[in-house]
Amino acid sequence: MKKSFGYRLSLYLVPTLLAFIVRIWFFTCRVNVHGLENRNRVMDNGGSGIGSFWHYSFLYSFYHNRKEKVVAMVSASKDGEYISKLLENFAVQTVRGSRNKGGISALKGMIRTMRNGYSAAIVADGSQGPARVLQAGCIVLSSRSGAPVVPMLWSCNRYIRIRSWDGTSIPYPFSRIEFFYGEPLQVPPKITSDEIEDYRVILEERLNNLYKEAWALQGKTEH
Repeated sequence: MKKSFGYRLSLYLVPTLLAFIVRIWFFTCRVNVHGLENRNRVMDNGGSGIGSFWHYSFLYSFYHNRKEKVVAMVSASKDGEYISKLLENFAVQTVRGSRNKGGISALKGMIRTMRNGYSAAIVADGSQGPARVLQAGCIVLSSRSGAPVVPMLWSCNRYIRIRSWDGTSIPYPFSRIEFFYGEPLQVPPKITSDEIEDYRVILEERLNNLYKEAWALQGKTEH
């Protein structure tokens, strides 16, 4: 189906304007990074990794890592078109797919891009949730690509929380952000379906433990 001129125009203008606002908005924030040695263990000496984070944190997580060479999986939905264009404004390569549509093809596309020196980014609980329940995509990608998974997320003293399934959150300007890199998880090649589940549970626990640690700094149990 041919896309209308109005839709194509909005697909250019909206992400471009939003990227401009995001740059100014987040530039004002103070950031304290925890666990940088975990990131460096993977990325130093030309290595690549798979950044995995909960959906609530996706906007600032991509901004924080904007200087990395990153390929991300983005939902194949119509809304995903805008997100894909927004990420491209931060030099993030994107492949389209989700658990229900084009997921296997997207994983193959990410692996091909990673072979050109890119790291990958995957929203751990997917585009539809449930919130903070890990989907197996990043485990499969790690096994097939050989790259370790690095859990990452942030907490903040002041933020906007959107009413959505995941409580998508955006730090306020001039807020204080605590950004965390967790212990990398190396997944062996050619794992069985039972082993995928074992590693899925391990990574989910690591992300949720990191989540509790991060939000405890703000005097909260959750965002």
